[in-house]
Amino acid sequence: MPMLPILAVYILAAVLPAIILLRYIYKHDTVEKEPSGLLLTLLFMGVLAALCATVLEAVFQTALNLLVDPGSPAYTILLAFLVVAVVEEGTKFWLLKRRTWYHPAFNYRFDGIVYAVSVSLGFAVYENITYVLHYGLSVALPRALLAVPGHAAFAVVMGVFYGRAKLREGWGDLRGARRDLWTGYLCAVFLHGFYDTCAMIGTGTSTVVFLVFVALMFLGIFRLVRKESATDAPV
Repeated sequence: MPMLPILAVYILAAVLPAIILLRYIYKHDTVEKEPSGLLLTLLFMGVLAALCATVLEAVFQTALNLLVDPGSPAYTILLAFLVVAVVEEGTKFWLLKRRTWYHPAFNYRFDGIVYAVSVSLGFAVYENITYVLHYGLSVALPRALLAVPGHAAFAVVMGVFYGRAKLREGWGDLRGARRDLWTGYLCAVFLHGFYDTCAMIGTGTSTVVFLVFVALMFLGIFRLVRKESATDAPV
């Protein structure tokens, strides 16, 4: 029993940043709020994406270990981009599309951001809980300021193009819709891969680049959310 309050504190520290960010995105969905049941499902989809990614990353990293020297800079870059970013953003994107693309509630462009961020924050919550339970509260603050908002930022970019793809499909432009879907996914992969590369290298220079990149990305994402919210349109 004495462990239960401690466990509750750990889980709250892991979950609270995602709740704050999801509330921020939800507040900017000003035209028509999304069904709470759908958003809850998407959060669980994010957890499922994290579980799938854990297995796939282990497989792909094992293959990478056989092909590239784990001590080389090339290994770090390939691990960050082709293993972590491709797999994690891929599992999120696949489950996002399966759950929401044909859902009747997906009727405004900004909905794409709400859905993508919901899946991504479900992923981040699961990841955050495992980190906090394993490493303790010492990792809760840096992950709250960097990792969880990072996942949300990648998702906002994916969601912008996801909403545009849905709009193009409504116009009958199926080729343009596919292009936007791929663009959103690849942009999320690039941001995620660059983020992880800088974090993994761990030198003084890479740390400075990482902090500048994160600051500019977060500023750009907040502006993008406000702009997309103000110019929302039916699909």
